[in-house]
Amino acid sequence: MTEVSGSYPTGEGEPRRQPPGTPCWTSLLVHDLEATQEFYGGLFGWTYYDPGPRQLGPYVRAALDGHDVAGIGELPPGRQLAGAWTTYLASDDADVTAEWIHCCGGTVGVGPLAAEDAGRLVLAADPAGASFGVWQGQKPAGPQLTGVPGTPVWHELVTYEAPVMLKFYRALFGYETKAAGSVDSDTITLHADGRPVAAIRGKGDTSQRPHWLTYFEVADVDAAARRVTELGGRVLQGPAPGPAGPVATVEDPQGAVLALRRSAS
Repeated sequence: MTEVSGSYPTGEGEPRRQPPGTPCWTSLLVHDLEATQEFYGGLFGWTYYDPGPRQLGPYVRAALDGHDVAGIGELPPGRQLAGAWTTYLASDDADVTAEWIHCCGGTVGVGPLAAEDAGRLVLAADPAGASFGVWQGQKPAGPQLTGVPGTPVWHELVTYEAPVMLKFYRALFGYETKAAGSVDSDTITLHADGRPVAAIRGKGDTSQRPHWLTYFEVADVDAAARRVTELGGRVLQGPAPGPAGPVATVEDPQGAVLALRRSAS
């Protein structure tokens, strides 16, 4: 697992173009927006603001030191969907990518549609059922920090159909690939424009729904995992050593799964 770096500079200035397939934003859909804000504010120190009217319902952006780091939206009343983090992958043309999703066996649930005046988005699922987003636009939500505690640092597809899903995502975004770690590793790193941007990790347990997992940087994984429990979430796995630093997989009080990582220096 390798950190995604160089996507957005720290500080002012325009970000460079995102190569297709690069994770460029992450957002969370929940049933209780206020309770979720309290949980992640207590865990990561996030503050929040309302960016204004939105087509998809109540929504806030999470920020650190004035920089946007994630989005949180509230599900419509009565929707029985579980809360989940969604990774958005950059595209030069969201409409064309949506057509390819259909052609390759995936499902488009929302879009393509205009997201205010900032770009176009698609919400979709791959053939195994893992949800993801597609974003066409120079920047999804303003400048981002990278490598700072409380910010997304890596994205990984966890699926029990890794070879099939690899073909699907390569067809969409033209990824180059590389096995991570040992020869028999079940993790494949996805490269865009010659740099690692995400990974696909095969999982033999078919009882776990395939999903994109967002890793968030923390200063201390053990302390952050304890804080998750104190705030009403639970630890699913770890903390344990990882190839890029110690990692814990946790679940927030509404059931959304995320990972905590302290990157190796």
